[in-house]
Amino acid sequence: MPESGAAAALAQAQEWLDAANLPPGAVRTDTPSASFNSYTGWPCGPYEELEGYWAIPKTTVVDVANWLIQNPTADLITTNFGPASEEWGPIDSAAVGYIPAVGSQEGIVYTLAKKDDGVAVRAEVAAQTDTATCPPLPDGGMYGAPGQG
Repeated sequence: MPESGAAAALAQAQEWLDAANLPPGAVRTDTPSASFNSYTGWPCGPYEELEGYWAIPKTTVVDVANWLIQNPTADLITTNFGPASEEWGPIDSAAVGYIPAVGSQEGIVYTLAKKDDGVAVRAEVAAQTDTATCPPLPDGGMYGAPGQG
């Protein structure tokens, strides 16, 4: 991987992380304040990845997820299909994805986890190098959008 490509990808990932748009009351932390049960698999590479963490007191996963969906980070577009809802029961975790363009396999995935006093947030940020490629999938398969499982 050319160093300039890696440096540019790292700079892009840092720019997206610095632009992270979290609900009012969010407090940035150096380490996770909750246990996250999943991680984003970025299938195309090479890429550079960064993580950021926040704690948001006195709120719910549904409220944070909907706020994130309605308030995009930077110029990214959401991969979510609609608002979160507790109609099907309590929600202890959620993921909200953002990409720079339809079909992208880079961007930000916010993972939310319920805590006793609010919600913990992890941002997984990945930016591809200029030489990134996506492995072909069998039988004409397509990659799902980041943050969609």
